[in-house]
Amino acid sequence: MYDILRPLLFKLDPETAHRLTLYALGVAQRSHLMRWIATPPADLPLTVFGIDFPNPVGLAAGLDKNAEHLDALGALGFGFIEVGTVTPLPQPGNDKPRMFRLPQHEAIINRLGFNNGGVEALLRNVQQSGYRGVLGINIGKNKDTPNEKAVNDYLTCLHKVYEHASYITVNISSPNTQGLRDLQQEATLHRLISILRAAQERLGSQHGRRKPMLLKIAPDLSEAELDSMAEVLLRTGIDGVICSNTTIDHSAVLDDPHGSETGGLSGKPLFERSTAVLAGMSRRLGEHIPLIGVGGILDGSDAAEKIDAGAALVQIYSGLIYRGPQLVGECVNEIRRRHEHKQSEGGHAV
Repeated sequence: MYDILRPLLFKLDPETAHRLTLYALGVAQRSHLMRWIATPPADLPLTVFGIDFPNPVGLAAGLDKNAEHLDALGALGFGFIEVGTVTPLPQPGNDKPRMFRLPQHEAIINRLGFNNGGVEALLRNVQQSGYRGVLGINIGKNKDTPNEKAVNDYLTCLHKVYEHASYITVNISSPNTQGLRDLQQEATLHRLISILRAAQERLGSQHGRRKPMLLKIAPDLSEAELDSMAEVLLRTGIDGVICSNTTIDHSAVLDDPHGSETGGLSGKPLFERSTAVLAGMSRRLGEHIPLIGVGGILDGSDAAEKIDAGAALVQIYSGLIYRGPQLVGECVNEIRRRHEHKQSEGGHAV
């Protein structure tokens, strides 16, 4: 069905199509019509960060910033859903137009800028939903908060979402909030993560349950920067790393009419770089810190390649725009197939 609808949706402005698609999914879910849209895959259970996942394929943050569509998205068969990025206060994001499709490259450029309704609105939506699956909440800082006070925004969000999240992701890698990526510098990162880790442990004691905290990193870091980051993450004891956010390198799409638009590039052109960063972090962190692979997954083989590069879990976003809900099951089934093939050859589990 999505193959039929996609040409119609692509005639619309990307943000309009985004809202319309999520609205339609909600209608289908409430009307018990989801079987015509997606067949959830059979379970492929695994435990990562101390959390039991029904399968390793999740939805990346950014598609449902305010957690308004959890019930509909949950019916598509994701092993987990990550919502946000959410900030302490509501903010409109950057001026429109701010999202661009590059169909010949199966890519998207966005400069949304953490547009969201604020953490209180997100929590109301989470509490009102019927979704009971694994829920990640991705937190950020408000645009007007200077970097020297950014930790306060992250602490505010961490305290508010802790009770309602399965895990929390600290986003310091979006290219669309000015200066945000500066928080990835070694000394700044060490201070930020150390403070958040201390708060995480206090909240775990208060709530009687420790929730994992992950860090989402950029794909545009140098090898030396990745070395420094890995040392910080091992020292501070972060629970997981998401590799990676969108890239500011548009060299692969400059032939497209929108290729030079400012913003983060996602989709197929991101796959090679994000997978290289994933593999590099896997080598640096070993088995100490589990990884989530995201960036450019357009088919099941892409998802399985992320697993082979060191990911315990994967997330999709742009691939969902280009391929539709069938991508979820395709990814799960290919990961399962390769896992079973390795087992039959006497290899190790995925």
